[in-house]
Amino acid sequence: MAQQNITLISYGYFGKQFLEKIAEAVKQEYKFPVNFKESHLDLSEFFDPGRRQYNGNKLLHAVEAISRPEALKTVGLFSVDLFIPILTYIFGQALLNGRTGIVSLYRLSNERYGIEADDKLLLERFTKEVIHELGHTFGLIHCMAPSCVMRSSTYVEDIDQKNQNLCHHCREQLSTVIPDQIIG
Repeated sequence: MAQQNITLISYGYFGKQFLEKIAEAVKQEYKFPVNFKESHLDLSEFFDPGRRQYNGNKLLHAVEAISRPEALKTVGLFSVDLFIPILTYIFGQALLNGRTGIVSLYRLSNERYGIEADDKLLLERFTKEVIHELGHTFGLIHCMAPSCVMRSSTYVEDIDQKNQNLCHHCREQLSTVIPDQIIG
């Protein structure tokens, strides 16, 4: 049997070093090899003109439909403004206990909020969101621990206040799902 891996698929331009840093952080947290690849979707079919945003539910299902069977988990990486019908916007989304998640860079940059660009902070935020959405695919729900990466984030400030790692409780929960991979 081939070794299982996590696949990050970029839909849009993300620099190679940027993706490599995210892949390394994901590998450190979940202990699986991480591959990344580029792909293309015609995003126009996911655009809601009334909201001027892209439907996260539909994008998530599109990524799920094209994810490779050899990938344990797949996360689609986007740079467009995402929403789901019950929320104004989302940073990312995943199928709980599923195989797929999506994350968008769109609302994570300082420039979006009239603040000076900070590439390091942008990378940190994006990494945390990727790790967070992957946690949902492994069955983790939102955590109440303030510094846990699985804590819910409504605003970018919420993302900034948490670590990029699972807390002890979430790590224990994860070890029941993938005990051979997760080590303390």
